[in-house]
Amino acid sequence: MTKTLLHRLESIRDTQLHHTLTTLKRGIEKESLRVTPNGTLSQARHPEALGSALTHQWITTDYSEALLEFITPAFQDMHRPLRFLNDVHRFTYQHIGEEKIWVNSMPCVLGDELSIPIAEYGTSNSGRMKHVYRHGLWHRYGRYMQTIAGIHYNLSIPDNFWQVYHQMQGSQQSLQDFISDQYFALIRNFLRNVGLAVYLFGASPAVCTSFLQGRNHKLETLNKHTLFSRFGTSLRMSDLGYHNDAQSGLDVSYNSLGEYVRSLQHAIRTPYSEYEKIGVLKNGEYQQLNTNILQIENEFYSSIRPKRVSKRGERPTCALASRGVEYVELRCVDLDPFTPMGINESQIMFLDVFALYCLLEESPPIDEKEKACNSQNLQAIVMQGRNPDMKLESKCVKMPFRQWAQQHLDNMLQVARLFDMAYDNDLHTKVVKQQIEKLRDPHLTPSSKVIRQLDERDQSFFQFAMHCALEQEKHFRNNPLSPEETVPFLHEAKRSLEAQRRMEASDNVSFEQYLEGYFSPNVVC
Repeated sequence: MTKTLLHRLESIRDTQLHHTLTTLKRGIEKESLRVTPNGTLSQARHPEALGSALTHQWITTDYSEALLEFITPAFQDMHRPLRFLNDVHRFTYQHIGEEKIWVNSMPCVLGDELSIPIAEYGTSNSGRMKHVYRHGLWHRYGRYMQTIAGIHYNLSIPDNFWQVYHQMQGSQQSLQDFISDQYFALIRNFLRNVGLAVYLFGASPAVCTSFLQGRNHKLETLNKHTLFSRFGTSLRMSDLGYHNDAQSGLDVSYNSLGEYVRSLQHAIRTPYSEYEKIGVLKNGEYQQLNTNILQIENEFYSSIRPKRVSKRGERPTCALASRGVEYVELRCVDLDPFTPMGINESQIMFLDVFALYCLLEESPPIDEKEKACNSQNLQAIVMQGRNPDMKLESKCVKMPFRQWAQQHLDNMLQVARLFDMAYDNDLHTKVVKQQIEKLRDPHLTPSSKVIRQLDERDQSFFQFAMHCALEQEKHFRNNPLSPEETVPFLHEAKRSLEAQRRMEASDNVSFEQYLEGYFSPNVVC
């Protein structure tokens, strides 16, 4: 344990600051494909009974029309996000007929690219922009990528923690500048250590052959319809996922809020030759929003993002630049096919401990060399994490993976005790110890459980995934919402549809003018 971490842990205990940890705010965003009764990707439009995907607070779509996204509010009670997510699933199953919700991060039974419907959001300018943006993603990355699903875990540290921690650190910055800097310190350590979470919770070591039609890969063949990585953890986080040459060359800095905003804004204003070949308009139809490295900030893929709730029409980087970081979005979590909601309480508790550890540990700036090391280490864990002989061999870290991981988990035990003291129990410590067991026995990891079931049952990935989807469907259909529980979801569906109609009726500029204003170089953050 570093002296920095030891000192901060002692200071937090001495000042009783750990009691503020009970007021952490947590929210979950979960993506899941809609599939037909036989497991093929749904071609149906987003059900109107669920409301408007453009304006609904809790039920929307991600890249594809068939890719549902469930969004919980932020809660202080750690039990509430999962309860709310459970209710969203129950409501959705009451309004999707015989369709199923796919419970694995990797899709299956895909036809050609054009059979993957791009999400639609109506005729308003903001709705058209969301659709054109996704149209651009098709041309830049292909539509198959748009069917990958995951969980985003949103975490906000409370003001009463920051106020005391600000004084404890002797900072001369304004409180909000200090908060933003500390979130970026957390982010840098998360990027250094994210491979640990991927090893512990990765659940996508195998894919259908249909996902990789015509693409080069280094996966092994398990059976006729299944490819896999023998010691892999999360193919979703591999180069088979959201990856292209333009993004791999991006130099996005996490060393400060200002550097982060400037580097992202540079990317959304800098043309890229391959995208210029695609063009913006073709036969009067938009192909993408622009020809720059990034169309908008959200196109940049990272396993973690600094976030600030934006005002209507406000760009994310402008929201960050003007009001600072409000919370972080952890984006490294696979759907767990063995859990109804894809994530469970013990995982939430571990992510809380992990995030706080990343905040409290010393976090120097990341240079280009370390950035390359972090990427190399992550990809090694993604593809070979369960290999008992695996070593991290980047220029920055050279040691057996399990030795590296054990050091971090031992430190996290000390952080977990802060949560135990705050909640007056020992649950967080128990959760970290459970993860240490996964380190000692890789067969306990979700990725190993997936491979083991494929082997023992002689199943293809599709057969395994479909079995999981049917099991989870029973869980939700056998526990429908009561009429009283349904009321807020019906109200929100109605409100969202009316809100979309008002937006479509109130637009007073053309789409071209709307885009020109949104991307105006005169907009200063």
